[in-house]
Amino acid sequence: MHIEKRKAGKRIKYFLSHSYREGRKVHKFRRYLGQDIKQNLLEEREKIAEKLILEEIHRYKIIKDPLQVRLTEEEIAAIRKLEAKIPLKISHLSESQWKKFSKIFTYNTNAIEGSKLTEEEVKDLLEKDKWPNKSKEDIAEALGVDEAIAYIRNTKEHLSSELIKKIHKIVFKNSKPFAGKLRKKGEEVVVMDAKRNIVHEGAPQARISHLLRELTVWYENNKSKYPGLVLGAVVHNQFENIHPFRDGNGRVGRILLNNILIKHSLPPINIDLKNRVEYYTSLQAYEKAHDLKPTVNLYMKEYSKLKKKLGDYKAKKK
Repeated sequence: MHIEKRKAGKRIKYFLSHSYREGRKVHKFRRYLGQDIKQNLLEEREKIAEKLILEEIHRYKIIKDPLQVRLTEEEIAAIRKLEAKIPLKISHLSESQWKKFSKIFTYNTNAIEGSKLTEEEVKDLLEKDKWPNKSKEDIAEALGVDEAIAYIRNTKEHLSSELIKKIHKIVFKNSKPFAGKLRKKGEEVVVMDAKRNIVHEGAPQARISHLLRELTVWYENNKSKYPGLVLGAVVHNQFENIHPFRDGNGRVGRILLNNILIKHSLPPINIDLKNRVEYYTSLQAYEKAHDLKPTVNLYMKEYSKLKKKLGDYKAKKK
């Protein structure tokens, strides 16, 4: 970073500037420090401006290297051993178990986002087409999630911007006018907690398309290198960091996660509503330090719980 001086008549204006190259494109960041200011004040403002520029660069470089530090062969081997311990095999899932999974997933993934449908109401809706006296939006999105699960089971596509938009459109086509459309100019995302503290900022709207392409390129370059658990975790967590839609990012991200897992011959996964806090904590651990361990640990915990639910379902059907 360096100080720029610009003459404005008899006055001198000071800026802190920094540039970084991304492929053939150079991004320049600049913060105004003031005009005709004394050295001690200039140094004080420079420190503040440097912090602001670094925060902005972080948002722009959000996906430059999703893992930051490459996994070692030992770490990759350890995760492959974890995969071998998953108490489910995708090839062993019966059609009835897939339907059961879709009901479980549909209830939980929507409940995490505030849907008021109970688990029993979701079951009756998807099995018997019995509509509860609840929000039509919640009903439409339950049907949409169930349809999206069927879609990813059949599509051969792993990851692309078009697939992401397709999944969003399937889930929200009967509830949101912007279904299948990325955020527009001026639509920025800031997520705050109950105390109004910022816990997450989506990528700048102008960067969404580029970042989704970068994610796809990263996946294509690494899909044969990393275990499916790692690939699913990175794609899901990076997608949530980008936050490309006005709403519905959580549900689309969890469906994308399952698409990646399925494509790597791993069983689908459900994030249980009861584990919502742990889920959010794992997302923050990744966003702040690119730590995948909390995410992978949560997935293994969820697999054990899902095994019990699908196993009980199979026994009842005999």
